[in-house]
Amino acid sequence: MNGRVLLVEDKDSLRRLLKRALDSEGFAVQAVGSAEQAYERLAAEPFDIVLTDLRLPGDSGLEVLQRSRATASDRPVVVMTAYGDVATAVEAMKRGATDFLEKPVEIDDLLAVVRSHLGKGDVATLEVEGGPTLVGRHPKFTAALRLLRRVAETESTVLLLGESGTGKEVFARALHGLSPRVEGPFVALNCAAIPEALMENELFGHEKGAFTGATSRQPGRFEQASGGTLLLDEIGELPLGVQAKVLRVLEDRSFERVGGGETLKADARLVAATNRDLGAMVSAGEFRQDLFYRLDIFPIELPPLRDRASDIGDLARHLVTQLTSRAGRAGAPSLSGEAVELLSQQPWPGNVRQLSNVLERALILSDGDELQRSDIEAVLGTGAVGHILKTSERDELCTALEESGGDRRRAASILGISTRTLQRRVKKHGLEGYPHYG
Repeated sequence: MNGRVLLVEDKDSLRRLLKRALDSEGFAVQAVGSAEQAYERLAAEPFDIVLTDLRLPGDSGLEVLQRSRATASDRPVVVMTAYGDVATAVEAMKRGATDFLEKPVEIDDLLAVVRSHLGKGDVATLEVEGGPTLVGRHPKFTAALRLLRRVAETESTVLLLGESGTGKEVFARALHGLSPRVEGPFVALNCAAIPEALMENELFGHEKGAFTGATSRQPGRFEQASGGTLLLDEIGELPLGVQAKVLRVLEDRSFERVGGGETLKADARLVAATNRDLGAMVSAGEFRQDLFYRLDIFPIELPPLRDRASDIGDLARHLVTQLTSRAGRAGAPSLSGEAVELLSQQPWPGNVRQLSNVLERALILSDGDELQRSDIEAVLGTGAVGHILKTSERDELCTALEESGGDRRRAASILGISTRTLQRRVKKHGLEGYPHYG
């Protein structure tokens, strides 16, 4: 038996078809036609996964989702929804669903999703030319990929959520590459890297003579991305005054350059990314509620590496191959089982970016055809990288500040975060003026 599956589908012919497909793969399937019957089965026996249609007679699939989470909060629930109704599936995922399938359901997709959530899935990859490859079979990762591929075909605004280093820009580039705008430009702006006084000019450009030094007209990022995609990374750092102007672009598709009176049309698809909780920022008065609602149309959450430790072996092998090729070396070294085990045990606060840095350093120091546990230990035990892997956020900050001699920009680079994010964390932990030297 490969796993116990509860299938909830009201259409008898489809229910029998899906059950037969799952039975043939060795899954133990209980198939019911209503939410009420599903409640009875959930109360009577344990299941490893629940597959439910969203539209059911009586209670909907959302109620099945809630009942399943009430009895086993960590049990995966996959919702099935009509083609083109992905917004409903996204709403279900906000409420705790772990994945979705579009109808008409393809049997291969069904089996791949179930295997993925039961730890038996194949490796999925997201490769972007000129960037790192995201690799994994973890359900949270594969669900994010399915959402990305589905929304890429549309013009909808997308909000990428995840910690620093989880690959938000790679996902944004892949979304652009899969979209009808692929022939247009991809423009990225890190909102945390631009001083507040210059942000409006950076986004919307300026006219000649708009301010001292403005000797010619300068297009902003929205103009530069015309016909393509604009990524606003770390959008949580966008000043409140500029947020209103970005909201106008999303609502009216129009803007003016600084110092200009002409209203221009914006033709860029917006992708926003953040490692902050925008909902909490709205409650604290740090982010506009109306802008948050406009951005939150189609959120995709990228899981941190510590939540998908089972992916680290596959991901590390891909990164070693990529790093070796980039360095111009012939033949990528393999990774010993003990090396993979050690890598899988690390918390990786810097996520994929940090894992890549560790592997690159190990490759430089190693001359063999296989990276051993000792090669990884040598890297993990030295410098800021090793300390960061073993400490709390406050200790991590202290280590980076000590390593950089108090240089905030260098400390931010060590941690893989923006200077503004570093300053916020320094203030949070009362580390202004640190390090102190006697």
